[in-house]
Amino acid sequence: MQLKRVVVTGLGALTPIGNSIEAYWEGLVNGKSGAAPITYYDTEKHKTKFACEVKNFDIEQFMDRKESRRLDKFSQYAIAASDEAIKDAGITDTNVNKARVGVIWGAGIGGLETFQEEVLNYAKGDGTPKFNPFFIPKMIADIAPAHISMRNGFMGPNYTTVSACASSANALIDAFNYIRLGMCDVIISGGSEAAVTIAGMGGFNSMHALSTRNDSPETASRPFDATRDGFVLGEGAGALVLEEYEHAKARGAKIYCEIGGGGLSSDAYHLTAPHPEGVGVIAVMQNTLRDAGMQPTDVDHINTHGTSTPLGDVAELKAISAVFGDHAKTLNINSTKSMTGHLLGAAGAIEAIAVILAMQHGIVPPTINHEVVDENIDPSLNLTLNKAQKREIKVAMSNTFGFGGHNACVLFKKIDA
Repeated sequence: MQLKRVVVTGLGALTPIGNSIEAYWEGLVNGKSGAAPITYYDTEKHKTKFACEVKNFDIEQFMDRKESRRLDKFSQYAIAASDEAIKDAGITDTNVNKARVGVIWGAGIGGLETFQEEVLNYAKGDGTPKFNPFFIPKMIADIAPAHISMRNGFMGPNYTTVSACASSANALIDAFNYIRLGMCDVIISGGSEAAVTIAGMGGFNSMHALSTRNDSPETASRPFDATRDGFVLGEGAGALVLEEYEHAKARGAKIYCEIGGGGLSSDAYHLTAPHPEGVGVIAVMQNTLRDAGMQPTDVDHINTHGTSTPLGDVAELKAISAVFGDHAKTLNINSTKSMTGHLLGAAGAIEAIAVILAMQHGIVPPTINHEVVDENIDPSLNLTLNKAQKREIKVAMSNTFGFGGHNACVLFKKIDA
């Protein structure tokens, strides 16, 4: 069977550093930090008092207030990003067969705020189970793609992938496979998350996963820096329109790039810690290169998972050195989480978008907040520290990993002229 080619024809983003693709890219190249004190609740008794919140978001730009009350924030974010991507792709009622358009979305947690509110409200009562009838439909992780599908009349495959922080990268790989196998013409893919809540922050704090740099939130996410002390929680959404190449050409669509391949693996090691030698990460990058039919020397740029945790950053860079050998020294490596924080299930999507925009503009966004060299990290690696770097990028990879040892990697390449 001849596999079909898959291209990206639309992008949409709602992030802590910009509420559109244009604003997101501007924030990335300028090294903007999205971290600030939390505004959603009183943090007085919390260990970590800051996060990368979405700013100035108004759901009523997308739907009326009554309808919005039936959606958790993670679904609202999904609507905003997917609306932008669909418009960017130029998809209309007349230029696609909606029976062959799907929505495959990623969410690591789903409607955490809704769950928290409903349980707290129940706890305040007399034990009588009084719950909002929209409690379950707002909370369940599969509901974001359902709303995108219903909003647009897309009747192809519709579901959510859940693999913790690898969720939206998993979604992209699933969408890629559906299209190249000829089962769909177009799939809206990506991910969303809205876990900056009392339960979300408290839970990650109890694991000692979050930075507690409360005196300087904007510098707290510092991947590869020797003084890093945990990740900064972020929220938002990223959406990509994936399309079969000939279908995109036939309707005259703008093409950003081609998806060359995708890989998956498992650490099979620990619930939350990465394998110290990056065994699973080595496997996922090798699987991706094999799927794309490419050699390590073909790659120009890697956007790492790079969460700013003491163990994870070192293990990932060890894995890159193991896979790429001497070529690793010629790569532009970065972590855009230094600016956006960690969007959990949405991370893979917004970082894939960062890679695609870097390829389009010939600029690699920086890894900001680096001050102190970590002696455990190879100093010959170009980690694109503190300032964006110009670079022609023909092939780039995006790494995304999740609690449970889930690893996903997607490879993008410039479309052949």
